[in-house]
Amino acid sequence: MEFYCTVNKPITTTELQSSITISDLPKFCQSIYEVMHDDGDHGEINCIWGVFIVHREIIKDGLRFTLPGCPNAVAWTVTTESNNEVVVHLTINKKQHDPDFIESIEEFVEDWQVGLG
Repeated sequence: MEFYCTVNKPITTTELQSSITISDLPKFCQSIYEVMHDDGDHGEINCIWGVFIVHREIIKDGLRFTLPGCPNAVAWTVTTESNNEVVVHLTINKKQHDPDFIESIEEFVEDWQVGLG
């Protein structure tokens, strides 16, 4: 399944990539409660779904975050669509899921929208 949001924000890809670190994830997404440790491109977070290892990867036009131990293979990207728009795109490895879990994903993506705004 896929989930999206966009944010009107004047930011370059370089600025986006340098401003969103693992340590700063709770500043951008209220559904990420705490960073338990940060080793640069990987760390551990406590989020809406529990405690997970998180990986951060610089990609074309932005960043990709993955939770490699997550049973739903949660991954999200934060990318610049243009100098005035940021796109958050989250995926899971299921075609369908429990409505409560879907609601939590929608909340997670909305939290990014607010945090980036």
